[in-house]
Amino acid sequence: MADGITKARTGISGFDDLTLGGLPAGRPTLVCGSAGCGKTLFASTFLVNGARDEAEPGVFVTFEERPTDIVDNVASLGFELDALVQQKKIHIEHIAIDPAELAEVGDYDLEALFLRLELAVDEIGAKRIVLDTIESLFSAFQNPAILRAEIRRLFDWLKEKGLTAVITGERGDGSLTRQGLEEYVSDCVILLDHRVHNQVSTRRLRIVKYRGTAHGTNEYPFLIGEDGFSVLPVSSIGLGHQVFEERIASGIDDLDAMLSGGGFHRGSSILLSGVAGSGKSTIGASFAHAACGRGERALYFSFEESEQQTVRNMRSIGMDLQPCIDAGLLNCVASRPTFYSLEMHLAVMLREIEKFQPSLVVLDPISAFMDTGEQLEVQAMLLRMIDYLKAHGITGVFTHLAHLQGEAKTDAGLSSLMDAWILLLNREVHGEFNRELYLLKARGIAHSNQVREFVMSSDGIRLIEPYLGESGALTGSARRFEEARTRRAEVARAADITRLQEKIAQRRRRTEAQIEALNAELEADEIELKSIVVQENAYLDQARTDALEMAASRGTRGS
Repeated sequence: MADGITKARTGISGFDDLTLGGLPAGRPTLVCGSAGCGKTLFASTFLVNGARDEAEPGVFVTFEERPTDIVDNVASLGFELDALVQQKKIHIEHIAIDPAELAEVGDYDLEALFLRLELAVDEIGAKRIVLDTIESLFSAFQNPAILRAEIRRLFDWLKEKGLTAVITGERGDGSLTRQGLEEYVSDCVILLDHRVHNQVSTRRLRIVKYRGTAHGTNEYPFLIGEDGFSVLPVSSIGLGHQVFEERIASGIDDLDAMLSGGGFHRGSSILLSGVAGSGKSTIGASFAHAACGRGERALYFSFEESEQQTVRNMRSIGMDLQPCIDAGLLNCVASRPTFYSLEMHLAVMLREIEKFQPSLVVLDPISAFMDTGEQLEVQAMLLRMIDYLKAHGITGVFTHLAHLQGEAKTDAGLSSLMDAWILLLNREVHGEFNRELYLLKARGIAHSNQVREFVMSSDGIRLIEPYLGESGALTGSARRFEEARTRRAEVARAADITRLQEKIAQRRRRTEAQIEALNAELEADEIELKSIVVQENAYLDQARTDALEMAASRGTRGS
């Protein structure tokens, strides 16, 4: 490998990522910590996963618990240790040491122990070994010089045999172990810590040293649950996430229409903030319901309501989440913020996300964490969650309870990290509260700047465009009253226009009749004029004829 040493995978979720491959192969690793922090479970998981998944048989050497107790302890985690023992993939060696009996012998060494270990290793061809715990082994040594010599001898023997060893040790005063030497001769030292702060317990892991390779150096929360020992390397998350051009629907058509192109970018972080009762949870559930409608998985983390309460409440607006749950598309995880520490909450949520593999995650509300830690701690935890979702292309919907109406900030200080921000308002107008929605920002998408009335009913969710009157935008009853008044005014205006149109039409008809009468008079005058002209022309013709006849008559008389 590039780091110069070979590593043995532990199979512990998250731990192999922190150590870039696992524990140093063929070398001893010291796992130390106080009582109840998970040392034996860590060692058992390392041994079982090696025998089951890596084809590396192992020997479990216990100086305290009996083999039957060890088998029973790990059975609840799904480890069939007894089956592996029968298959000769794991050998449990119980060595009982009574300091009272050994004290009479005087100075002695561990030669007999090495013989027993060598027989156990050869019996199954072991590649891994666990010694739990080293304090019990050296409890009989009174001479510090012999004690140190035998510790070094034990570690050298493990290296000579090429065994990947995990040695557990109790935490000492001012040192990692009681003897204060094991951490110096070990190639890898892992410190497990179980602390209680504000009545909330947290388990954390830190890699104190790891010779010959790079590794994570921060404290990392780890879980002991039904899936065994798991570590969340949350501090290693960065900004190298994929950006999507694809749009996803919110389940509210009117909201999607407010964004150019319709809908939000996949993989984006969407913040829903507003005072109590403004509809944050409803919109968050709408996102989840829409994802299930597309055949995708959605994970809903609720920190105030149970799963059944959420399902019941959403039915009141015509949104039935139960079929989505029954189909395995929606998973609701409900827990109180005070149930875990902040980092433990993060570890639990990331583990659920990793198990369920959703395309959309809802956290409702993130403001609930403000009472469980300092602002910077809450911000760091949520920042890790945002980065994790982005790194995996998961759309995140975060609701936040605002204390002041229209407050354009969050207690956790995460508004600047969000890709989209929907601000929900409750306004008191004319003696009633009206919900309003404002799309405060949507990175990379042109969007409407209008404040829309937000209406929830049994028919679903609608966003109504506000009535823009002379006194401003009106919503609720004021909007409906103004719209009714406008309609009445429009009806009256239309009636006036119709009446005026009829009056003008009547006047037009009278005028046309008058024009028609005048035209008739003109026609009569023209006829009379034509008659006069005809008569005049006839008279003149007759006069000429008479004149000619008279002239002719006179000429005849002169001859």
